[in-house]
Parts: sequence; C-alpha cells; structure tokens
Amino acid sequence: MPACVAVLAAVQRRDGYPVNWPERPGEWLSGASSLGAWVAELEGRLVGHVGLSRGGEGDLAPGLWSGRNGVRPDATAVLSRLFVDPGARGRGIGALLIGRAVEEARSRGLHPVLDVVASDTAATALYERLGWERLATVEQRWSPRQTVAIHCYALPAVAPHGPGQG
Repeated sequence: MPACVAVLAAVQRRDGYPVNWPERPGEWLSGASSLGAWVAELEGRLVGHVGLSRGGEGDLAPGLWSGRNGVRPDATAVLSRLFVDPGARGRGIGALLIGRAVEEARSRGLHPVLDVVASDTAATALYERLGWERLATVEQRWSPRQTVAIHCYALPAVAPHGPGQG
C-alpha cells in the first residue's frame, strides 16, 4: 500500500487527482475495491492502480445506467481509483488496468460504470477513447463549500455472439 500511496501522491501533485487529498489515503484506496483491485508494475516498480466495487453513497453512474436499462443499480460495478504514475504514461497502462477491471465486472455478470470529475480531461479522453459512453454530467455537492461537476459513464452493452456473428 505505501507504494500505491506514493504514486497517488505524485498523481495528485501533477493532475490534482484526487481533488481532495484523503486523510487516510491507504484506506481511501482499499475502501473502493470491494470486488477487486489491481496494480500495474513496470520494470519492478508500481506504476498504476484501479479498483472495482459495488455502487455506494455518492456514486451517480449506477443509478443513471440502471434507470435507463430497467434494472437495479446493484447490477453494476463501479470502476474507481484509477491512476497511473505520470512518468509511466503513454504505454497503455491505464487501458490495461481498465480492461482488467471490466473483465472482472463482466465475469460477475455486472455492468461497468464510473464517475469522473469533469475537470479531469485526461481521464475523460481516455474513457471516451476506450468506448465508454457519457450518460450525464451532474453537479454534486461534496461539502457546504464545494460543488463539483461529475461525468457519469457506462460501457455499451456487449452484444451476444452467436454462430456466424462478429
């Protein structure tokens, strides 16, 4: 966990993610991974992280996606806490971490969704490049003095493949 926190601190200094530095960053990271968490290593050093969990308080995308698809919000899995060391970017690490989390969600029969702060344009560009669809942008009050614009995303449904298809 100390290596994850160190990389997260570098990301926060460079990109401002997370927007508000958590009081206990190790707990913040592990608390968002009830279904799993994965790290990426490059040349023996930790360079990235992603978590997967059930939707919780403050998660907007599960309700939006489930409402549009006529299913319960617990049919989703929330991808979160994705970050890649600034010095290791440009190698597809973020996409690999996302792919692993999506694979796990789908293996559990859950639909992958996520929320991202609208000001995080690099993350938004990555999700859209990977085919995630923006469901909505919502203003969310994080404290009496802080309101943040949040983009809510879901992956498109996977079409079933039968004989002669795809």
